[in-house]
Amino acid sequence: MPLAIFDLDNTLLAGDSDHSWGEFLVAHGYVDSTEYAKKNDKFYDDYSKGTLDIHAYLEFSLNILAKIPMAELRLLRATFINEYIIPMQLPKARALLKKHRDTGDHTLIITSTNRFIVEPICEILGVKDMLATELEQKGSKFTGKVKGIPAFGEGKVHHLNAWLRDKQLTLHRSSFYTDSINDLPLMLKVDKPIAVDPDPRLLNEATIRGWEIISLRK
Repeated sequence: MPLAIFDLDNTLLAGDSDHSWGEFLVAHGYVDSTEYAKKNDKFYDDYSKGTLDIHAYLEFSLNILAKIPMAELRLLRATFINEYIIPMQLPKARALLKKHRDTGDHTLIITSTNRFIVEPICEILGVKDMLATELEQKGSKFTGKVKGIPAFGEGKVHHLNAWLRDKQLTLHRSSFYTDSINDLPLMLKVDKPIAVDPDPRLLNEATIRGWEIISLRK
């Protein structure tokens, strides 16, 4: 069974769920409207340029999760999904996922965004298997720290290899769809890398290497 792997943000969605979660927290008054927004935008700019310090970003973005009770977080997440994620859906992305499922491919989403945010998004997209940045918990609360290695850059390869071993699968005839230069390590591992509405650096890389380039937005 061939494996069809998908990045989430700006690939299957017309936006970035992690950055949007920060915007949501600002809009609903859970964080400082000026300073937090400024840092959130700066980290997102670094990510877009391929220069993100993932550990610094996670320390910044996960801290708020430790301050809000889980029951309240779940209610916030539901509101966030309705206000921010539902409008980001792409009909062509849904069609692409369906195409792979109809041909018998095993679909997997792998994302650097944390599991708490992306689990309901993957459910909406109809993808059961996902790999994401895992969050540390103590009891029923998040600690604000990462559990294990973030699923970012080489970290995606690390998590995918562990998942493949667990599922007794291989990357034979595998494909990977992403928009980001940050995913280059994983693109180099699969049989068929596909650049989706790529950022400038990935567009250049894909052009040089002769990789397929597609759009799910146009």
